[in-house]
Amino acid sequence: MICRWDRGIGRQLVGAATAHFDASGARHASLFTFPNSAKHVGLYQKFGYSARFLTAIMSAPVQGGRARQPRWLRYSGLTGEQRTECLDACRDLTGALHEGLEGFALCHYGPRSEAGEGTCFVKFGAVRPGPAAGERFDRLLDACAALAMAVGMAKLHAGVNMARQEAYGHMVGRGFRTEI
Repeated sequence: MICRWDRGIGRQLVGAATAHFDASGARHASLFTFPNSAKHVGLYQKFGYSARFLTAIMSAPVQGGRARQPRWLRYSGLTGEQRTECLDACRDLTGALHEGLEGFALCHYGPRSEAGEGTCFVKFGAVRPGPAAGERFDRLLDACAALAMAVGMAKLHAGVNMARQEAYGHMVGRGFRTEI
């Protein structure tokens, strides 16, 4: 594909995406862009999007020898009944975070994935809110790092909305640094 800049392609794509969000009844929609591009930010503003909360895409090297070895499972290794139970538990968790949120992420890894070669990418992660949320979040990060190590990935990539200051602080404290 040959990229042709300044021909209105972005406007057409954002228009089509916004129309799809509207037609599907989406209550919340967001777009990803590079914050240093005033052109992109301006384009999205024309469609009613505004920069509210920045999401930092961060990464940390995968390191072995952590004191805690978390228990984790791969969805692909579950039976049909276990998958149903897992999806129900994910729905309960995301509903506790934001009523109607119907998503739960998984980790992508490897060269034929969104993560790319040598990287495990946490597309979305959530823990139940409450007094022990920080500890649960640390265990979630431990489990993601354990998966990355188990499949031979050298880097763990994850995004965090900077409005979630506690989660952002946990990630920085664990060696994650902003890359994108």
